[in-house]
Amino acid sequence: MQSTALALQSCVNAKSAMLGAPFAFPKVPVYDAIIYCDLGIEPVWVPEQVKFIEAACKDCGVPFYVLRSNLYQDYMKNFGTSRVSAMPFWTINEDGKEGCIQRRACTVDYKIIMIQKFVRYQLLGYRPYQHLRPEDVGTHELHIGFSKEESQRSFPSRNRMFKNCYPLIEMGWERKDCYRYNLEEWGLDSKASACLICPYHKNYFFHYIQRNYPDDYASVVDFDEMLAKRQPMSRIRNRVFLSRSRKRIRELTCQDCDDAQTFEYQGRQLWNGF
Repeated sequence: MQSTALALQSCVNAKSAMLGAPFAFPKVPVYDAIIYCDLGIEPVWVPEQVKFIEAACKDCGVPFYVLRSNLYQDYMKNFGTSRVSAMPFWTINEDGKEGCIQRRACTVDYKIIMIQKFVRYQLLGYRPYQHLRPEDVGTHELHIGFSKEESQRSFPSRNRMFKNCYPLIEMGWERKDCYRYNLEEWGLDSKASACLICPYHKNYFFHYIQRNYPDDYASVVDFDEMLAKRQPMSRIRNRVFLSRSRKRIRELTCQDCDDAQTFEYQGRQLWNGF
């Protein structure tokens, strides 16, 4: 939802640039590239939003790219036997104490690093192990679509080429502002784009997927049952769960799933897709 708003704002500014007019969104440049990372396990509405952004970019001449990876298959194959990217699973230890895995590396490994490598090797033409040119040190801005209420997720880049920027945070835009902009200015009813197996989902998300997208729900259940059978490759011996209720997805009740995350729009509470 937020990244969609950011991309569409850049498209508006691109059309302004063609006319020699001032930017409607001064903190948002006309991007040299808008990049979507497809993890292969996204809710059905995400590809629809991606197609919408791609068409808007094509209309105003902003380059748009899709990078594909497969977080789901990597985990299904390697969890418990080989190294996998850390995900913030919910846990219960042998004494029944509840906790969670604090480290969250999946966003960095499957999105940020992929984008950085794509820019370095595909857009800038670097060869593997080639030294960084002085003119590329810290001069490339990577704009990330975190909104104001997600400001705690913002972080400086650890890559010498890039400077991480968060225009929506600077503008004071929240998720509800992004939704309103996407819908009222572009006619796009947008939702959050976290992958199906994100542990940060509310239980309502899994209930919604079960009722509306049975194939996606089956993939989530398969993943959750894999977690039940294997242990992480670490000294952690806790049981791990996708659900914050620390139940298997199949065991969630209607009461467990009465936790939809919403925001207000025109006097109504709308589910944000997360």
